[in-house]
Amino acid sequence: MRKGQITRKTKETDIAVEVAIDGTGRADIATGIGFFDHMLDLLARHSRMDLRIRAKGDLHIDDHHTTEDVGIALGQAVRMALGDMKGIVRYADVHLPMDETLTRVAVDVSGRPMLVFKVKFGGDKIGTFDTQLVNEWFQAFAMNAGITLHVETLYGSNDHHISESCFKGLARALRSALAIDPKAADEIPSTKGSLGG
Repeated sequence: MRKGQITRKTKETDIAVEVAIDGTGRADIATGIGFFDHMLDLLARHSRMDLRIRAKGDLHIDDHHTTEDVGIALGQAVRMALGDMKGIVRYADVHLPMDETLTRVAVDVSGRPMLVFKVKFGGDKIGTFDTQLVNEWFQAFAMNAGITLHVETLYGSNDHHISESCFKGLARALRSALAIDPKAADEIPSTKGSLGG
């Protein structure tokens, strides 16, 4: 199984992440932020990756550092688990409906990080969670996983549904892009002969 494990400790957060790409979607997540845990659980379930995440952060200030640093650590763990990326499908895209919301996610697991995030929320909060932090998490994850990621909500009115469609869309796109292509299982999907820069 393709697995990655990262620990990250700063003055603001203490995070441990384990990921198994070829899993069953098991999630064991505790960040201290209920809505964020829900989004990460969706990511695990719909990508079929097994995730174990433990995070302690300065939540007495706000959720920013914890959310961003989990994105960093999870991105690094996914990149570690992929190794040389031999045999992966590499590209995938999905349109993900969530009730009245529709979000498009496209990914290139290229080793070249980039995020295009065209998502607008109606309010500043989902419960107690800052909607700005959805973008922050996607930025941290994409940069550290080394993926090119485009996320665009085409329409939607419920902020919970918008966020959920982004995380589920990423999950389904990763599920396809990280799969091993049976016709090219021993090949790196690049004319350069390598991925990662």
